Amino acid sequence: MNHSYSKRQRLVIGAGVIGQALAGELVQQGDDVIVASRSGTTVPGATSVMVDASDTTSLIRVAENSDTVFLASGPREYSKWPTLWPPMFEAVIAAARWCSADLVMLGNLYAYGAGSTMPLTEHSPLRATDAKGLARKNGWQEALTANNRGELRAVEVRASDYFGPGAGNTSQLGPDFFNPLIAGKTARVFGRTDQPHSWAYIPDIVDTLVAAADFDGEWGHAWHVPCAEPLTRQQLADRVNKLTHANADVAAWPTWMLHAMGLIKPDVKAANELLQQFTQPFISDASDTERLLGVSATPWDQSLPATVGSYESELDTRLARSH
Repeated sequence: MNHSYSKRQRLVIGAGVIGQALAGELVQQGDDVIVASRSGTTVPGATSVMVDASDTTSLIRVAENSDTVFLASGPREYSKWPTLWPPMFEAVIAAARWCSADLVMLGNLYAYGAGSTMPLTEHSPLRATDAKGLARKNGWQEALTANNRGELRAVEVRASDYFGPGAGNTSQLGPDFFNPLIAGKTARVFGRTDQPHSWAYIPDIVDTLVAAADFDGEWGHAWHVPCAEPLTRQQLADRVNKLTHANADVAAWPTWMLHAMGLIKPDVKAANELLQQFTQPFISDASDTERLLGVSATPWDQSLPATVGSYESELDTRLARSH
């Protein structure tokens, strides 16, 4: 997607799959881009720095002269979100405020909470009561308070579960889903296989982040990343089979096994607390984003072949190295 805007200095906090893709898009648009991460990961065309995003002083130093601060990262330890997110939100908001930069936060749909009416829209109430949903909700409300006080401009771009080339093991539609299907085996999934779910394609997440940063209308609200039509994991597996000419299947991990694994793995226990997102319809609506930002979802007949092709290429590369 092409955006027309003048050259600016952008700070991207986070060098995961989305942070790197976002930085790459901003570089391609001609902006000066700094990528800040714990690892100091390099992105071609961008300046990379190593920084702890919860260290306010260090972050202010990195953010100096930035026009836009993108928070495209999060704590790796999923089970520790309630304690790790607050200082990161505090530091990022403080840095953006200090530097008079716009703040664009990448979020998810956790803050809406269990039992929310579907589809979720940008105007749905935030009713989360679980620890992870509250961590996201509270972080956004801190940014919104600063926005409403006129201390900065802030928005949150909320994405449903993401997929696409480069998506890692933490993605519900990552290698643990696609690689078994490509090999003609059974992919084990979290939750039921027959419930419709909205899936956010990584390039569409990037497009929404960039468009939100350049929106000249009112700030202080959320944007949803547009998703193609909701599909179940079984429907996705059937489509992958058509692409690969395989006869693979998909099956749910038994609930008792997930609970047993949660007893020894904190991150699995933390994921189990949000199991309802995958045992019933979980649908995101992005009408505001489509109408006001002009971003639309990539159709499945484009996103799925690109994603499957990326995993096939990775498998071919690994096979070549093993011989």
